[in-house]
Amino acid sequence: MIAIRDVSVSFGGVLALNNLTVNLADSVVGIIGPNGAGKTTLLNVFSGFVTPACGSIRAFDTDLLAMRPHQRARWGLRRSFQTEQVVDDLSVADNVRAMLDSLPVTSRSERERQIEKALTYVQLEGKADELGSALNTYQRRMVELAKTLVGSPRIVLLDEPGAGLREEEVDALRQTILGIGEQFGAMTLLIDHDVEMIAATCISTVVLDFGELLAFGPTAEILKDDRVKAAYLGIEEAE
Repeated sequence: MIAIRDVSVSFGGVLALNNLTVNLADSVVGIIGPNGAGKTTLLNVFSGFVTPACGSIRAFDTDLLAMRPHQRARWGLRRSFQTEQVVDDLSVADNVRAMLDSLPVTSRSERERQIEKALTYVQLEGKADELGSALNTYQRRMVELAKTLVGSPRIVLLDEPGAGLREEEVDALRQTILGIGEQFGAMTLLIDHDVEMIAATCISTVVLDFGELLAFGPTAEILKDDRVKAAYLGIEEAE
């Protein structure tokens, strides 16, 4: 379980997160809200790129905020970004292999086994030797996802992984995200503006608005909430 307690972040005079408190326990948890709600800021706090003014995050009885970013990675925190970061002049396998350089994977055979498992899971095993420059948008997104799945991940943070994908590609991405917990034992936190993606993959969902917790609960119920419709979907509450 992840316990977020009284986490606040400000940039100048703007509160990006305001005393955020919530417990997360499901295998896939959505994080939604309008632009500027604090979603990416929350992932940056998890990752160690932003230090909160106050508060704590405990994940599986570990104080994440007490660790530096590289220590969080070694512990099992993984992150993908809105803009994919595939290196064009490295092969697909080497893009994934680079993630293991700073992680506690002791033997070469174990490293290669994990790379093969991750690429097979995202259905890129046949592209292992191709350069990143040869990949299409969907394949590049899948490489990014594979990079989060090596080195025994515990928490996978995904920031709009479906951006720029076609409908059939998003469908494949949904199925891939759904299986992460079973195949790799990791909990996934997912930011996405695609309501269908959130509805199809997330067991529970956090809704942020102006840095505050607007709602949290089972995804199906959350997406029917009038406050959520007004803030996130732009649908005005009935009078």
